[in-house]
Amino acid sequence: MSTFSRTFAQRNLLCTGSGEASQKTSRVGFLLLENFSLPCFTQSLDVLVTANVIQPGSVRVHTFSHSDAQVMSDLAIPIRPDTPFTDVRLAELDLMIICGGLRTSRTMPSWLTTLLHRLGGMPIALGGLWNGAWYLGKAGLLDGYRCAIHPEQRMALSERSPNANVSMETLVVDRDRLTAATPAGAFRMMIQWLARVSGSKLADAVLDMLDYDQSRHRCAAQTRHPRLTGPLREVISLMESNLEDPLEPEQICHYVGLSQRQMQRLFREQLLTTPQKHYLQLRITEARRLIQNSSSSLADVALACGFVSSSHFSKCYSALFGYPPSREARHEL
Repeated sequence: MSTFSRTFAQRNLLCTGSGEASQKTSRVGFLLLENFSLPCFTQSLDVLVTANVIQPGSVRVHTFSHSDAQVMSDLAIPIRPDTPFTDVRLAELDLMIICGGLRTSRTMPSWLTTLLHRLGGMPIALGGLWNGAWYLGKAGLLDGYRCAIHPEQRMALSERSPNANVSMETLVVDRDRLTAATPAGAFRMMIQWLARVSGSKLADAVLDMLDYDQSRHRCAAQTRHPRLTGPLREVISLMESNLEDPLEPEQICHYVGLSQRQMQRLFREQLLTTPQKHYLQLRITEARRLIQNSSSSLADVALACGFVSSSHFSKCYSALFGYPPSREARHEL
């Protein structure tokens, strides 16, 4: 059976099962404070839920509130926590994230102070979303750490916690402290956490699935050449734009001003593969996406990905995935 090159093996992790095996299930807790940022919370949660879709059992998520009652988010949508503090020992968590928001009160109640001090004495990582760093800072848990907080409260945190290094960035991961000031920062924070606890392949697969536009060249860049050269990026862009009617090597070379020998060398040196194999795997990967996420017939999928023969399409698909496209799982539409 054929194998995917490094770039496409990571992109097709869901179907090839080539991900790094997680040593254990990581437990992540979210403590929801009143008027917490729902976008920050859902961006973080989406990363973890998707990780479990790709690699079941990777992460277990718990949501908490002070009184175990539902908590109103900043978008006036209530969320009911699923785990009372008494049900799961806090020491079993690998990460606890404090979820704040623009209108979350900066007055820290005694119960939260007690809880944070208790968490600070445990060997677990602590995080904060939006202004979650404010509460960690007031509890003295950011002393000597860099952190991120929403711009509205940067100055206040700097004054209140002078031993914390308040960053202008929207995301800071400093040892066992993870803080994010925006929904986009929350997303990237959890991607970094996932890479740390479950491996970079799983994190890359989640990023490819949820943030495809920004990650389409990322896996290829993680070779011994950290950056693709301009001509190679142009070649790849041409391939991605011409899946239904694949270009001949001569055409690609003509458009980008390269000889075939030069193009072969670029792929060999920077992607450790050949142009032909890269193009084929790109088309097969797109075919898998169409099968899973559309109601198109296999014949239509084959044509959409540049295969004029259904039998050839099935042969190529089977060679890379180990089973024919007819056995591919389809998501309910």
